Amino acid sequence: MRKQPILYIVIPCYNEEKVLPITSGMFLEKINTLAAAGKISPESRVLFVNDGSKDNTWNIITELAAKDEHYIGISQSRNRGHQNAVLAGLMEAKDKCDITISIDCDGQDDINAMDEMVRKYLEGAEVVYGVRSRRDTDTFFKRFTAEGFYHLMNALGADIVFNHADYRLISTRVLESFADYREVNIFLRGMVPLVGFSSEVVTYERHERLAGDSHYPLSKMLALAFDGITSLSNKPIRLITGAGIVVSLISFIGVIWAIVQAVRGSVVAGWASTVCIVCFMGGVQLICLGVIGEYIGKIYMETKARPRYIISERTWAPYERKYHG
Repeated sequence: MRKQPILYIVIPCYNEEKVLPITSGMFLEKINTLAAAGKISPESRVLFVNDGSKDNTWNIITELAAKDEHYIGISQSRNRGHQNAVLAGLMEAKDKCDITISIDCDGQDDINAMDEMVRKYLEGAEVVYGVRSRRDTDTFFKRFTAEGFYHLMNALGADIVFNHADYRLISTRVLESFADYREVNIFLRGMVPLVGFSSEVVTYERHERLAGDSHYPLSKMLALAFDGITSLSNKPIRLITGAGIVVSLISFIGVIWAIVQAVRGSVVAGWASTVCIVCFMGGVQLICLGVIGEYIGKIYMETKARPRYIISERTWAPYERKYHG
């Protein structure tokens, strides 16, 4: 059995002024409960990551930090997206703690699942994934598309945990290895399994959002899904190659058929069908160019090696300006 670990709960926040005053107390209570039970160290902290919020989120975080030492926070210089915010928090925490648990601020993920996560870590697991046991709170469309995405990712060769998002426990040992992954295009739920180490799963039920509005509309979810596919797999390129070979074979057969018909004196009728085929092929080519262009764009961003996040403020050092990533 391992010793009492120092736990940092990493919470990305973007325009969460409505829900943060509610859930912040829940996170602090969980820290105190686990510490009182001897499961974690009293030096554990709740780390908020302000992702360039435009509302009063950062002011709330600084007020919380002033009231209780268990609250700390960092602020990014601008909005960089959920994945970069989580990464910034994990990298900030890895030198200060033994384990981290990343969780959203909205209160939808079951905070009580942390007890089981910590228990599995104490028993030897280095990564513990929070997995939804069911999707009753989702609409049919969201449930169908989300589960289809996980099946598609696995079919494309990406090693991701089914129905797992970004609620997970990661040990410092794993984070130190994960820090060597320097890519700019980040999809954490697919990248963490690549690091390896022993892992476990904890199931939980997801609740309704406690306050405020969701910051993940359909457009953002589709963008995240497409980023995940293109960041973790090159099979779309191979599928394009295979489709090109199939279409070329069909075209070659069509040419042979046209020549045979011409030799027999038959008229090849139907320019309308020809136009349809040409338009279809044009659409296929544009889609293929778009997929290839997406990969080229990602290569372009990777070669520039720009910082993935810039930390502009810390609650314990407000005037310190440093960046990582």
